[in-house]
Amino acid sequence: MKVLITGAAGFVAGHLIEFLRQEDPELEIYGIARPHGAPAQVPGRVTIIEADLLDAAGIEAAVTMAQPDRIVHLAAQSSPHKSWYEAEATLRTNVIGALNVLESARRCRTPPRVLLVGSSEEYGLVQPSEIPLREDTPLRPNSPYAVSKISQGYLGLQYALVHRVPVIRTRTFHHTGPGRGEIFAESSFARQIVEIELGRRDPVLAVGNLDAVRDFSDVRDVVRAYWALLDRGESGEVYNVCTGRGRRIRDLLEMLVKLAGTRVDVRVDESRLRPSDIPVLVGDPTRLQKATGWEPRIALERTLKDLLFDWRDRLGNEGPRPA
Repeated sequence: MKVLITGAAGFVAGHLIEFLRQEDPELEIYGIARPHGAPAQVPGRVTIIEADLLDAAGIEAAVTMAQPDRIVHLAAQSSPHKSWYEAEATLRTNVIGALNVLESARRCRTPPRVLLVGSSEEYGLVQPSEIPLREDTPLRPNSPYAVSKISQGYLGLQYALVHRVPVIRTRTFHHTGPGRGEIFAESSFARQIVEIELGRRDPVLAVGNLDAVRDFSDVRDVVRAYWALLDRGESGEVYNVCTGRGRRIRDLLEMLVKLAGTRVDVRVDESRLRPSDIPVLVGDPTRLQKATGWEPRIALERTLKDLLFDWRDRLGNEGPRPA
């Protein structure tokens, strides 16, 4: 079997590749990475194809070269906050990029199964009575990023219904783990804590909105769900990837501080607040579980321990690894 992964040098792709290497060492893995940048740092034996997501001909050439049985489309502008000041780039990357991947899949003699990764942000301004969110909950996007992901998802549905490309869609809720970029709250907290440990900053931790409630999974559980959906998901269907349990951002911060054993002064940084934030996003994983039997395996405390150690490793802290 052959699999093609877009965004191959990214956070989720790295964990997916590691999982696939353990799951099936004989699997042929191809990865699309951006050209003209630093060499893609991709774990394991992966054939890297340089291509721009917005270059339709380049993406088609990559798909033609790989001849994949499956495509996992991970490449995206993935920050809702960033989308407010880079709205056009977010829409182009997430919508036109997905279109190029889908069109290339359609042109294959036997279209591969395609996983389009969406976001819980698509639900937007939900009502308290709608929690936990099911896949049939109305979508009320409140950021350019959310609009881009809804558009991507409906493109996938069109290709499934009209062009008979087997497309499985997700709405993936918040996920984190080792390697997470610092633009995301919990990873920013972990980095700041390690910088304080190293004496590189005063013991002041800058935060945004700590009262938001989110449904957090470990990225290593999430990639298992993706692969299970490619096995057993229904073409055209959309699946929440989530735990069904909400956590305040404040809870994650307190867990990280406790795990590190560091005294900090927490201060709100206005630049970290979104123009419009969603108070609660907690999903219902029933449809995913019925289709695949998937259940989360990694506890949040373990995830945050690993994230904290990862930042210690990245920043050169020789402190003890969390047990």
